[in-house]
Amino acid sequence: MNGSRASIDELLTELVAGVAGIESEVVVCPPYVFLAQVQKVVSNATILLGVQNINANASGAFTGEVSAAMVAEFGCTYAIVGHSERRTHYGESDAVVMEKFKACLTANLTPILCVGETLEEREGKMTEEVVTTQLQAVLNAVGVDGFRQALIAYEPIWAIGTGVSATAVQAEEVHRIIRNQFSAADSRVAEEIRILYGGSVKAANAAELFQQENVDGALVGGASLDVEEFINICRSAG
Repeated sequence: MNGSRASIDELLTELVAGVAGIESEVVVCPPYVFLAQVQKVVSNATILLGVQNINANASGAFTGEVSAAMVAEFGCTYAIVGHSERRTHYGESDAVVMEKFKACLTANLTPILCVGETLEEREGKMTEEVVTTQLQAVLNAVGVDGFRQALIAYEPIWAIGTGVSATAVQAEEVHRIIRNQFSAADSRVAEEIRILYGGSVKAANAAELFQQENVDGALVGGASLDVEEFINICRSAG
């Protein structure tokens, strides 16, 4: 929940120029109220458009909510579901996240499914249990085929907004667990699915993270508000 019309215009103008020629896919997910503004700027650029959240319902008496079909009309091709802040601040359960994932597929949006553990859970050596349970809730509902058009983002809650990132080794360990979970169901999906790391990603640690075998990209939070920092992260990805 950041930005203004003026600040977003400035950020996007620099970003469009800064990522020109970068081969990696770049997606921006602004607040809903800025979708039309952002769509105009990125429509002729290589940058894709997404949203930070959607409602699982197609329509109805859900005042203040926004559906997947609505955002698709603004050229959105991605939607973040199950972000740790949604789970923590708004009580979104695995079941709610699963329904939002399904709604994305129905509207032909690519869901970016977020999974991750708290500091207490990590210290209790529950990381694998938490992450695989969150992921399995969606796998049980849509099957492995439902992930042919999806991304996973591992975001350790203890590393979000704290300035403390998981080490490249810690990230790789969990990313490998996630990929192995898919391998048990479909080796092709396991090989092709992109697994992003999110949790205090900065230009200073991006290159090392991207060197890991199972880290395919980043879900960038606070650093995305600093255009130079964000561009450098994108460049680190290739």
